[in-house]
Amino acid sequence: MSGRLIVCVGNLVQDEVFEVEALPSAGIKTGVLGYTERFGGPAATAAVAICHLGGQASYWGRVGADAAGETGLRLLRGHGVDCSGVAILSEGRTLRAIVLVDRRGERSIVSNRRSLSQDASVLPQGGLDGAGAVLADTRWPGGAEIVLDRAHAAGIPSVLDVDGGTPEDTRRLIAKADHIVFSAEGLRDYAGDGSAEELLRRCADGSDKVFAVTRGSAGSLWLIGGEFVGVPAFKVAAKDTTGCGDVFHGAYALGLCEGQSPLEAARLAAAVAALKAERANGWDGMPDRAAVRALLATGETYPN
Repeated sequence: MSGRLIVCVGNLVQDEVFEVEALPSAGIKTGVLGYTERFGGPAATAAVAICHLGGQASYWGRVGADAAGETGLRLLRGHGVDCSGVAILSEGRTLRAIVLVDRRGERSIVSNRRSLSQDASVLPQGGLDGAGAVLADTRWPGGAEIVLDRAHAAGIPSVLDVDGGTPEDTRRLIAKADHIVFSAEGLRDYAGDGSAEELLRRCADGSDKVFAVTRGSAGSLWLIGGEFVGVPAFKVAAKDTTGCGDVFHGAYALGLCEGQSPLEAARLAAAVAALKAERANGWDGMPDRAAVRALLATGETYPN
């Protein structure tokens, strides 16, 4: 494979998606407007997005020896993702999540990440020949750590998606990654209270790495070379924001592979995430490169 290959390490998740009028608060019962079963997971979803954008992606992870794992891998391959780096575990079951999506496209997710072993020794033993970047996240820290170390040794750029995980694991992974992109919630959980600028500077601690935070319709904020730059979000009629952060990270990694600057890659990622929110429909709602180019050329953005 060419240097546009991106190795995405992390989780594959079977999602049970409930459409509701409004996201319920504590102690409230609510009716369901619609229900679907589909697949997600940050690394797997990013890999699908990369392939739909014309890149090449390998998914490295693990699934259970069950129907969900078999179906998830079949669907991934159908979207063009290389799954030769996936371990099928005889104990445990493929990860699952409950997703609630309201009329505005906002979602809440309850994930079970404990139904499979966290042992990362199941990852492929080989190197990263042909890879142009790696993408990891904090939901499977053991797997992320191994791949980030290999990428550093090979001189391959690495992107870390920070959302969830313990502060200790996150701190260790940040030290190993080149591009660190938080969700707004992930940044607060890790760095505490304060403005996005304050928290990113706190995380960077004088480092010359790229740090950023995604903030939905408020766009993303980037700390590059000690300076802050905002990248606006595109205006769309969002149907479902599930997976938008995942496709953002995948598109950003692809942009880096293609030789784009971090800000160019961030704008590409913003367009892909917006189109994904507008189209919904899980992995089948991924935009292709033509749709992304059109939005980049003519799309309206929110004030940044």
